[in-house]
Amino acid sequence: MKKRLVAMVITGLMGVMALTGCGKADKQTASAADKKVLRVGMECAYAPFNWTQDANTTPDGSKAVPIYDSKYYAYGYDVAVAQKLADELGMGLEIHKVEWSSIGISLDSGDYDVIIAGMGRTAEREESYSFTNPYYYRDNCIVVKKGSPYESVTGLSQLAGTGCKVTTQLGTGWIPLLDQIEGAELVGNYETTSECFMAVENGVADVCIVDLPTAQSAVLTNEDLIIVSFDESDSFTGDDEMVNVCIATRKDDTELRDKLQGAMDAIGWNDKSKMDELMSTVLTQQPAAN
Repeated sequence: MKKRLVAMVITGLMGVMALTGCGKADKQTASAADKKVLRVGMECAYAPFNWTQDANTTPDGSKAVPIYDSKYYAYGYDVAVAQKLADELGMGLEIHKVEWSSIGISLDSGDYDVIIAGMGRTAEREESYSFTNPYYYRDNCIVVKKGSPYESVTGLSQLAGTGCKVTTQLGTGWIPLLDQIEGAELVGNYETTSECFMAVENGVADVCIVDLPTAQSAVLTNEDLIIVSFDESDSFTGDDEMVNVCIATRKDDTELRDKLQGAMDAIGWNDKSKMDELMSTVLTQQPAAN
């Protein structure tokens, strides 16, 4: 009888311990699930907007952000802005590295909830995604090889009839601009801007159409390249869409879009001077530039 009573007491204690343990695990799981995280998709290969690095800090001490499911870190203008917004919203920040060609597909599939990746707001993209106001304004330019016949051009018309070989990045708003160079040879476009610049350096292409900050980033690390900015009266037309760099959410996720816009408004991120100041600082922090 005593043995049976002892066994019943032990069994009861084990049951209580098991329930207590389950309660603790459930509490931990719930706590993790309740944590608010801003999950952001970007290339991590589009300096100075975003890049990949080994260290968790930049030369000026700014904190880089771990790339999800990776041993590397991300930094750049996009990361710095994302961190400001996450801090304002009281959220953690999670960076997801993704190829540009699938950045929208991965957003739609739920791999992350927002794109902050130097994306221009275009009419075509607005059919599929919701956008905030611009968090950066950029100008467009071309990049050519130093010493080439195209180094001294000052206007779009001066490229007409030269038969120059042109390129840009796949899936961008710069592609329609290629046709504006009369008589140009289209040599194919590339997944990353780095590959575009390499094509110019190697003579596969003569001209790369790109935004000015990305071009500035390239010439910092490659002395064979030079930036050409056209006169305003003799430049590309219809490129104003690529000037507005905005944050994108899924089309129906207007709640998150509005939350991010509210955070932008709260920290005054509609001031172009603030944007330019941050971009100027970030340009000096990319690993290859130091």
